[in-house]
Amino acid sequence: MPDATDSVPGTDPDRAGFTAALAAARDQLVLAAGVIADTVIDLVGVIGRHILAHLLPQRRVRTKDRIVKRAISKYNAHRPAIDRASYKATISITMLTIDP
Repeated sequence: MPDATDSVPGTDPDRAGFTAALAAARDQLVLAAGVIADTVIDLVGVIGRHILAHLLPQRRVRTKDRIVKRAISKYNAHRPAIDRASYKATISITMLTIDP
């Protein structure tokens, strides 16, 4: 894909579509075309020409900074909420002694 986009000056490599490349490669394997390699290596070839014929549209200009989306915890969705309030506890201690 980069070889195909590099063959045309000014073409952004992001415009090469993986699906188009996969379909062209699959078709070449099914047809068994180009099995015998020539002495001249054509980096673009049939697959590259198919990629260049089906380029994706240019990307939009980013209007906001990229941010990492925080994952939402699904723990509370499956269990009832736990009451974590603080309570005062009263402890009473009774000591028993044994006479010798």
